[in-house]
Amino acid sequence: MPPTTASDAASSIDVEADPQRVYELISDPGTLAELAAEYSSFRWLNGAMRATVGARFKGGNKNGWRRWSTVATITDAAAGERFAFDVTVEAGPLSVAGARWQYDIAPTDTGCTVTESTWDQRAPWAKTLGNIASGVTDRADHNRRNIDATLRAIKQRAEQTPRP
Repeated sequence: MPPTTASDAASSIDVEADPQRVYELISDPGTLAELAAEYSSFRWLNGAMRATVGARFKGGNKNGWRRWSTVATITDAAAGERFAFDVTVEAGPLSVAGARWQYDIAPTDTGCTVTESTWDQRAPWAKTLGNIASGVTDRADHNRRNIDATLRAIKQRAEQTPRP
C-alpha cells in the first residue's frame, strides 16, 4: 500500500502500448536497470526468480563515479496496474529504510499513462550519509530528473514492441 503522504518526486508519461507490456518492462528488475537513470544492476535474493510480493533483490546504483547498493522488497505486483518496492540499505545486521518506488499504470484509449513516484523514507542522519555517498545534495530534484529520463526510456522501449 502506498504511503498516505505526497511523494517526494513523481512524473507521468503517456505510452502507446498495452498496460501489460509496460508492466512486464517495469516489473523485471533487470530490464528496469537498463532503462533507469541511476539504478544500474540487480540480482535476486533468497531464491526469488520473479517479481512477486515479498521477493527481494539487490540493486546496484550509480551517479558518475560513485557506486552503492540497496536491497529492495517488492510490495505490490499487480499485473498491468502497479509495481512497487521498498528499498533499504543493509550493512551487516543493520537495515536502514531508504525509499519507496512505485509505478502506476492507468489504461487510456491509446495505451496507458505510467506514473513513477518515490518517497524518501530515510532518517535525517541517513540522508546526510546518503548525500555524501551518492554525491546528491537535493535528492528530490535529482529523483525528478531521473524519473523523467526513466519514463522516456520506458516509453521508447514499450512502443518498439508492436501492439497486438
